[in-house]
Amino acid sequence: MPPPWPRRAFLLTTGTSAFALAAPGTLPAAARDTAGPRPTAASTPAADAYAALRAKWRTLVLGEGFSPTAEPFKSRLSELGATAGELMATMAPATGSLWPDASYADPEPDTDQESYGYSANIVTSCTRLATMAHAYSQQGTGLTGDATLKAAVLTGLDHLYAQVYNERQARFGNWWSWQIGAPQALLDICVLMYDALSADRIARYCAAVDHFVPDSAVAQYTGTSTGANRVDLCRVLALRGVVGANAAKIALARDALSPVFPYVTSGDGLYTDGSFIQHTTVPYTGSYGSVLLGGLGLLFALLDGSQWEVTDGGKQIIFDAVEKAWAPFLYNGLIMDCVAGRAISRGVAASDAKRVQADDHLRGHPILASIALLGQGASAAEHARWRGLVKGWIRRDYYSPPLKDPQLGLAHLARLKAIEDDAAVTPVPEPTGHRLFTNMARATHRRPGWAASISMADSRITYYETGNGENLRGWHTGSGLLAWWGDTYANGQYSDAFWPTVDPYRLPGSTASRKVLADGAGGDWGAARPDVSWVGGASDGQRAVLGQHLKGLQSTLSARKAWFCLDDAIVCLGAGITCADGATVETTVENRNLGPEGRAPFQADGVTKPTTTPWSQRLTGAKWAHIGGHGGYVFPGGATVEARREQRTGKWSDINKGGATTPLTRTYLTLYVNHGTDPTDATYAYLLLPGASAARTAERAAATGWLRILANSGTRQGISVPSLGFTGVTFWAAGTAGALTASAACAVLIGERPDGTAVVCVSDPTRAARSGLTVTWNRPVAAVTAKPATVTSATTGTFLKLVFGDLGPTRGATQRVAVRLA
Repeated sequence: MPPPWPRRAFLLTTGTSAFALAAPGTLPAAARDTAGPRPTAASTPAADAYAALRAKWRTLVLGEGFSPTAEPFKSRLSELGATAGELMATMAPATGSLWPDASYADPEPDTDQESYGYSANIVTSCTRLATMAHAYSQQGTGLTGDATLKAAVLTGLDHLYAQVYNERQARFGNWWSWQIGAPQALLDICVLMYDALSADRIARYCAAVDHFVPDSAVAQYTGTSTGANRVDLCRVLALRGVVGANAAKIALARDALSPVFPYVTSGDGLYTDGSFIQHTTVPYTGSYGSVLLGGLGLLFALLDGSQWEVTDGGKQIIFDAVEKAWAPFLYNGLIMDCVAGRAISRGVAASDAKRVQADDHLRGHPILASIALLGQGASAAEHARWRGLVKGWIRRDYYSPPLKDPQLGLAHLARLKAIEDDAAVTPVPEPTGHRLFTNMARATHRRPGWAASISMADSRITYYETGNGENLRGWHTGSGLLAWWGDTYANGQYSDAFWPTVDPYRLPGSTASRKVLADGAGGDWGAARPDVSWVGGASDGQRAVLGQHLKGLQSTLSARKAWFCLDDAIVCLGAGITCADGATVETTVENRNLGPEGRAPFQADGVTKPTTTPWSQRLTGAKWAHIGGHGGYVFPGGATVEARREQRTGKWSDINKGGATTPLTRTYLTLYVNHGTDPTDATYAYLLLPGASAARTAERAAATGWLRILANSGTRQGISVPSLGFTGVTFWAAGTAGALTASAACAVLIGERPDGTAVVCVSDPTRAARSGLTVTWNRPVAAVTAKPATVTSATTGTFLKLVFGDLGPTRGATQRVAVRLA
């Protein structure tokens, strides 16, 4: 049985069946190319329009403005030629396959996992032919214009048409293979090899595409025709129109893009807060979102200046999303894993002879190039600003330089190289600030020198996504995963075989039961969601108060988790941790990937611990700990913390059925709080100090007055930091914490400023459609200087009392009230 197909990673798969799908051998007589070369008719305006689009698409997919004799292009072109030569040499048309290792002959065609593999091999065959067509069309490959290679491509096209991808074939396996994967590759080939294709061939291939991707595929914005999938389908329809000289198809593709643009309030698409959802419940900015961004960039550029130009004003929403939705998750060239869905399990494919590992950096690089391409159709100011952003990301990605990315296509590589070489472009530094994406239960916190992300789950957002045999053990990625990176260190923290080797029950920041879960527990495509609503928080744009009502996947675990994102630290509180699984419950303070050797020094309360493995110790009454080259951890009031340095071995195939089976070993330094078996109302408290030295960590631990924990219970969690003028509380129910009182569940953040003003930030993460939420701050306030319309009344004097109207329509957004202190 072929391995399952990762839909958005064109990985080579294998098959073994030789069962016939169609008549073997050559094309049937009715389908043979009998017309010879295409007649050279006199040029017409219509013909010129299609020729111009074909020429533009060639440029978009082949790239431009680079020298084939200069690096990094010379070696990449040589490699492309060598790969195409190998594919040409191993191509062996036979019944049920074009290559022996990629059988599409499904003995029992249906939609089960096995059939997914067989349908995937149709895509494999088409993409291999596309590779050969690129080597034929691209300069400097050693096979440019090679007659033998051209004949092999045509033979392969005819074989696939005769056997499987034709208007008589019924679909089996994965719909994506037939409607997106195969036709995109096929139509690219048709453009690149257009001058070598007769009218009969073009007509047949277009008929096959029409069969699998009819106009009805975009008739309704629903099901598999939303978001990134809709953009992919429009790309197929547009190229079908370009190749087959069909104006109606191109117009349909353009018009069918329009439902992608508007903001949505549920389901797939972009939200006003910058969230991007695919598969209804999955945050997917870094995977499907990348496909959407790249596809739109290509289609906007293709149709620009033509009679089919995209003129829908809604496309400005896409331009706005570059900095609103994508940039917050890009850091030093990587795209954060918290918005990559099941793509985090796509490391090294079993069928990849080159053993290239996909990771957060390699997922980020195409997004950089897509932003560069999209900018060509944006305003001059946006275009210039985005080029600066891209150049900054290129320059800072020391761990995995984009211009050395082995998976980045030549066209994308050329776009990035042009920006890197443009002396007029000034690199833009990483911004600072906090972004809360309430509609997908995600947050990013960026400070000078580091960045972090927090992943949560609620009744709208899944714990994790599995499907197609991928991401089989991502169970707890929505249980408060706190990931972080430094500016000049630890950028490979989650890139270096993290996902197949980490203990999936001990993801950093998460609280989880050790109850054993089956691979894929909870069901495919993000089916499992916790029945909770209080997930989200409030932010003033620089700091934040976040909370998650946690319920475990297939577990009785319940907990309240809170994060207070500050200037140089994230304060983490947990309370109400209760479970009856008969298993241990743990909160993982940190699980740092130290690489194969794992020699980073570790100390607790000033005592240096062994660097040998395995090593473990219970740290009783620990005040602080430090991992050299990473950061520090402070435990207010002392805590009992388990520490261990261990080597863990895993395989990509453990978490992805299509993954490589080679064992990988990495060393981890883990800190966790053991709440015991079946705990009741357990708690934890710690500070994360990214990049802090041991001395600064010890200093923060000794400054016992720096942080005041106002509450840490199942009804409210809150802190104040007087030196920052910061107070934050997650009210899980009505109550009082310090000087703050709330009449119902909400999140409150107060930031006092040296100039005698303050901002009060309030949100209702439950999204309850109710009126009358009252927040009282027991602090003399002279006046309210600015407030949102949701504040129906405000009382000042010896205290501030705010009464809010219906917060439901604000979708959990922060309401900001500016005041002048008395």
